[in-house]
Amino acid sequence: MADCDAHSVARDSEQHRIQQVIIRLTATYPGVPQARIADVVKTVHARFDGRPLREFVPLFVERAAKVELRGQSLQGV
Repeated sequence: MADCDAHSVARDSEQHRIQQVIIRLTATYPGVPQARIADVVKTVHARFDGRPLREFVPLFVERAAKVELRGQSLQGV
């Protein structure tokens, strides 16, 4: 039972950190609608589904989302 609780807490913490990524990227890319940023972050985050090591997933998501958003920003999307 405690193991289940630990997984739940870790999942909630990861979701909280992903929300923080969305907030930071919204501030970094003010010309990109927040909904688009959230879509990019969620798409990138989904790439890590099923991966056992979750500690650095929000960092990897933020880096990958920045690359994608930077490319869109340069294209004027």
